[in-house]
Amino acid sequence: MGTNLTDFPTLKQESSVPPYQQIELLLLEAISSGQLKGGDRLPAERELALHFGVSRMTLRHALVRLENRGLVAKVIGRSGGTFVQGPKIACDLSRIAGFTEQLKNNGLRPGARVLAAVEQPADDELAKTLEIAPNTGCYRIDRLRLADEKPVAIEQSWFPAERFPGLIEHDLRGSLYLILEETYGERPTRALETLESVRLSRAQAELLGLRGAQPGLQIERIAYSLGGRVVEYARDIFRGDRTKVTLWSGLDSNL
Repeated sequence: MGTNLTDFPTLKQESSVPPYQQIELLLLEAISSGQLKGGDRLPAERELALHFGVSRMTLRHALVRLENRGLVAKVIGRSGGTFVQGPKIACDLSRIAGFTEQLKNNGLRPGARVLAAVEQPADDELAKTLEIAPNTGCYRIDRLRLADEKPVAIEQSWFPAERFPGLIEHDLRGSLYLILEETYGERPTRALETLESVRLSRAQAELLGLRGAQPGLQIERIAYSLGGRVVEYARDIFRGDRTKVTLWSGLDSNL
């Protein structure tokens, strides 16, 4: 962990603030100041309760409130415990940027594990989205995206195979948009994106390092090239506890 128990203040006995809320605020301050960092494991509940002079039930109340805010997570098992969560990843939808670039902008080291990379015929709905004829070949690339080697998102993307021949033969662990630009001379310049809160399946939660039913954020995207042709159709599912969306907007001068 990032600090010793002796570094934590004790509770104010005469305060009108309930003990569980004082503990929540003290741990929140430690996380906000960097005293506790993402990945740090908190001391055992028994030790924390003893330090703060409260019952374990009171301590758990504070920890649950922090967990509901996405600041800590409880891990079960031999190497389990309560861990401080890393900083949230800001997805800026005001500009077209691949996930690799988004992570770098957040000061995180991007990575990817390829789950599948196949060529398949496009069904009617997918063909319509990609603006190709039905049963025309397309590439589907599924990847688990990593931030500082920890899973944060599941990507599933489709590309027209005729326009990007041999795409899945490239090293797909880096930026796909960079491959499109450097190899095929095309890069998305605008996109239609929709956001939706989803409930992760058990398989999705396991891939993302979560236990049980958890909320996720799905971003569905149709990306277009400078010439207006569809470059990619994608569904990205992010960990709900690690993601926030930012969007710049302007005011209409006539308002």
